[in-house]
Amino acid sequence: MGATQRIAIVGAGLGGAAAAASLQQAGFEVDIYEQAQHFSRLGAGIHMGPNVLKIFRRQGIEKQLEAMGSHPDFWFSRSADGEYMSRIPLGDFARKEYGAAYLTVHRGDLHALQMTALKPGSVHFNKHLASLDESGSDVLLKFADGTQARADIVIGADGINSRVREHLLGVEAPTYSGWVGHRALIPAHKLAKYDFNFEDCVKWWSGDRHLMVYYTTAKRDEYYFVSGVPQAEWEGGNASYVDCSREAMFDAFKGYHPSVQALIENAEDITKWPLLNRQPLPVWSKGRMVLLGDACHPMKPHMAQGAAMAIEDGAMLARCLMETGLSDYSTGFRLYEANRKERASRVQAVSNANTWLRTQEDPSWVFGYELFDHPLKSENAA
Repeated sequence: MGATQRIAIVGAGLGGAAAAASLQQAGFEVDIYEQAQHFSRLGAGIHMGPNVLKIFRRQGIEKQLEAMGSHPDFWFSRSADGEYMSRIPLGDFARKEYGAAYLTVHRGDLHALQMTALKPGSVHFNKHLASLDESGSDVLLKFADGTQARADIVIGADGINSRVREHLLGVEAPTYSGWVGHRALIPAHKLAKYDFNFEDCVKWWSGDRHLMVYYTTAKRDEYYFVSGVPQAEWEGGNASYVDCSREAMFDAFKGYHPSVQALIENAEDITKWPLLNRQPLPVWSKGRMVLLGDACHPMKPHMAQGAAMAIEDGAMLARCLMETGLSDYSTGFRLYEANRKERASRVQAVSNANTWLRTQEDPSWVFGYELFDHPLKSENAA
C-alpha cells in the first residue's frame, strides 16, 4: 500500500454512514462499500433521541434533521383499553435535561440526510462483499462484481447477517426470537374522519404484545405503526418479510382501543417481519477487522435504540482511533470495545425484555448519555 492509510466500511446503512462521517471528520480516509445498487428511501419510521442528536450536531446535520422530523412532547404508554401507563416527557424537557431534541422521522429521510455528511465519491454502490483476505499489512476486499479494494482496517457495519462477522467467527444463522413485527404507514388525512386523538408518540400494550405508533414527518402527514407480537414459527422461510392482511392484524390486536382498530383499517401495505437474535459475540474485533451495530449486538426493536447504538458505536470507534491512530489499530479496537460493550449490552438486554418506558421511569441513562464527555476507560476494562 501507499503512504495513505485507508479505512473500508462494509455497509452504508445508518450505522455505517454515521461511522464514516465521524471518521472522515476525524481526518481518516474512508471508503464505504454498499451492496445495494443505489440509494433509495427504504424502511419506515425511526426514533432518534438526544444521545444521537448530539452526535449529529458534531457532524453538522442536527438542525436539518430537526426540521424534517416530528417532535413529540411525550412518549405515552397506554394499555389496550386506553388507560395511561406512563407519560415520559420529551419535547422542551428533553432539550433542557438531555441537551438535544427527541424526534421521530422516516428512516429513508434520515439516511438521505446522513449521506450528505459524507465526502463526495466515498460511497460505492453495488459492492456485494464476496471475500476478505487479511495479510500482514492490509486487508483485500473482493466484491461480487469482480472489483477489489484494499484497506488498513475493515469495519463491518453490514447488519445482522454480516459477511464481516462471518469472516471473523464463521457462518452461523441468526435465531428466530419467537416474535414478529408488523409495519405500515398510514396517510394522516385518512384519520381526519375519526374523533380520536392520534398522539405523536404512543405505545399500546397488553400482556404479550404491543403496537408503537408515531408520526414520521414534521408535517405530520405520515403516521406509522410497528408491532411486537409473539408467533411460534416464522412462515416466511429466508424472506426478510411477508405481506400481512388487515384481517390478520385485526386478529392480532383484537380487543384493543377503537383508535388502534382505526389505524389498522387505514393502514397501507402491512408487512410482517421476523425478529431475529444472536448470542453475544465472544469478540468484537480480530486482526484488522472490527464490528459495529447489528453486526455486533443485534437487538429487538422494542426500545427504539438499535440504530442509535450503531451510531454511537461509530462515533466511539472514531474517538478511539483518534487516540491511537491506524498504526495501533489493535489498541484502538480494544479501547472501543471497552467503552461500548457495557452500554450496548445493557440496551440490548432491556430492548429484548421489552420493558422500556412501559411504566413511569427515568430514561436519562439512555437519552442523557454524552459520548464525547466521558473519559475513555482503559482498553483492559472490557
